[in-house]
Amino acid sequence: MAKSRNNLLGVGGQRKKLSRAEQQGAGPARDNDRKAAEDRKQELVRKMRERAATEAAPAQDAPAES
Repeated sequence: MAKSRNNLLGVGGQRKKLSRAEQQGAGPARDNDRKAAEDRKQELVRKMRERAATEAAPAQDAPAES
């Protein structure tokens, strides 16, 4: 705290540390966008794995040609 009573520098609460995105006004909205993008990615990965599993299953059942 300042020595002088007339100088109120430093009086008051601490400010919250803001990330760069929050300083630019994109804090919570960006988090929602990231969540939506992650959900789409997980759905795409799930579809790709299902497709790969269905394509691999008939190849294993077919007799080997020698």
